[in-house]
Amino acid sequence: MIKENFNAIKQELSDDVKIIVVTKYHSVEETLEAYEAGVREFGENRVEGFLEKRRALPEDANVHFIGTLQSRKVKEIAEHLTYLHSLDRESVAKRIEQHALNEVKCFIQVNISEESSKHGLDVEEVRPFLEAVAQYDKVAVVGLMTMAPLTDDTGVLHDTFGRLKSLRDELQKTHPEITELSMGMSNDYGIAVDHGASYIRIGSKIMGSR
Repeated sequence: MIKENFNAIKQELSDDVKIIVVTKYHSVEETLEAYEAGVREFGENRVEGFLEKRRALPEDANVHFIGTLQSRKVKEIAEHLTYLHSLDRESVAKRIEQHALNEVKCFIQVNISEESSKHGLDVEEVRPFLEAVAQYDKVAVVGLMTMAPLTDDTGVLHDTFGRLKSLRDELQKTHPEITELSMGMSNDYGIAVDHGASYIRIGSKIMGSR
């Protein structure tokens, strides 16, 4: 089913949209099945799961770290880290600079919905944060990430994703390298894509429920 699910979603989307298949609740065997189905972008939100999947997958697969990364844990995954979707603290950027072997493509996590339960920077904090992390050569900020509220209210979802796109567009005037938008999951990726998402994070809709 993984192959059928993946291909069905791929057919809905343009080639500009990268599907990160979230494997955090799934075994190495299931992850390798996804690889055989053509998946090359994987998402993990825990250090242990990230390392397990990175070691198991062939080198041409990318494993994106999509969860909150504690600065003290950066060293454990730094040599394998190529994409981080949750940068919101300078302490993490500093550790990447110290320990990463290569440049890490980073998305600044923005708490667009202003929910107290969510991580990420407030909108007005993003530009100063960008200036603060500019000193780190191995930290390449390529885009913004947000998580929408868990809701069926499409108006709220359109507003959330639209605001992140507007922020990206505004930042591009002075930071043209910020081109990507990481937003949208199994329940709302269609709306995210309507607002320019270039990376979507899909778990259950491809891998099945756990």
